[in-house]
Amino acid sequence: MLTPFAHGALVFTNPGKKVPAVRQLSEWRLCIAPMMDWTDRHCRYFHRLLTKRARLYTEMVTTGALLHGDVARHLDFDRVEQPVALQLGGSDPADLAACARLGERWGYAEINLNCGCPSERVQRGAFGACLMAEPALVADCVRAMRDAVAIPITVKHRIGIDRIDSYAFVRDFVGTVAEGGCQIFIVHARNAWLHGISPKENRELPPLRHDVVVALKKDFPALAFVVNGGIRDADDIDRHLDAVDGVMVGRAAYHQPWDLAGWDERFFAAPPVAALSRDDAEDTMVEYMARLGAAGEPWSHASRHILGLRNGQPGARRWRQVWSDARLKGEAPATVSRLARQALGSTAAAEAGRLAGHAASTTPTSASANAAACAVVNSSP
Repeated sequence: MLTPFAHGALVFTNPGKKVPAVRQLSEWRLCIAPMMDWTDRHCRYFHRLLTKRARLYTEMVTTGALLHGDVARHLDFDRVEQPVALQLGGSDPADLAACARLGERWGYAEINLNCGCPSERVQRGAFGACLMAEPALVADCVRAMRDAVAIPITVKHRIGIDRIDSYAFVRDFVGTVAEGGCQIFIVHARNAWLHGISPKENRELPPLRHDVVVALKKDFPALAFVVNGGIRDADDIDRHLDAVDGVMVGRAAYHQPWDLAGWDERFFAAPPVAALSRDDAEDTMVEYMARLGAAGEPWSHASRHILGLRNGQPGARRWRQVWSDARLKGEAPATVSRLARQALGSTAAAEAGRLAGHAASTTPTSASANAAACAVVNSSP
């Protein structure tokens, strides 16, 4: 059975691999982006099963939510997630300092300030991407948090706002914020269009300009730069690591989580997770979901994050359908996993038969996959 692991000191092996020594020291070499409604504590637990080394980030938490809401609900996490960073949304230096203290007290490894979210709701709170127009204020915020805590303070931002696409704009932003004490900049290599398009469109429509991040690294060699935006696979990661200090992957990591299982060996020259398989990961998540259910939380809060685990395998679609079937939410996670794997195996067998030229055997086999998925529901009173 696969067991989650706490993050310890980096120990690099296999020195023949292409891992430049200078970059082995960066704790931000490979990160999974903060994503609203996605990178909650259940998602991060799952991702940590697959990679020991990648740095994980929370969803953005606003200062108002922490100062006036349920702190534990927003900040509680499992220690096996480490290293994990808390992303804050806010623009008042004193409020951010108070929330940074909470984050440090809760055990987070880093506080990240969101200067990249373009949503109108965030803009109404005067934070997110609109803060790029006020670099002196961002520097004050960073300074206040650095004075309050000992853990690193980082900033995640865009390369511009609206139609401002001058390199001088983002260069001056970085220079000013660095004077406040920020040494690590996570750069989403797109402009943020603050009006007229949705947050989803803001992740797709503004053109990607990764060369801007490379230019920032050249202009500020003493600072660390992590590139984010449009990075799809391990080959993309490799190309970017030749020019900058780190790479942050967002939706590609979420939709293709099995890719994470190869990151430690490829990008850190670290041993892969022992005996790791997709079945191991599913088994561990089933146990995790059972613990959630026993604590009174619906296990579906975690199961939604594993739906990409089988991508690329024959039968992955049927497997996802079983895990997503609302009629099975009252069953034990182990039962749903068993049905999902029956569907996966039956579909895979049908595909193998088809490829072998035994088309006549595919129809009953596919039918058995459908029947397996409905067996528990049909047996319910």
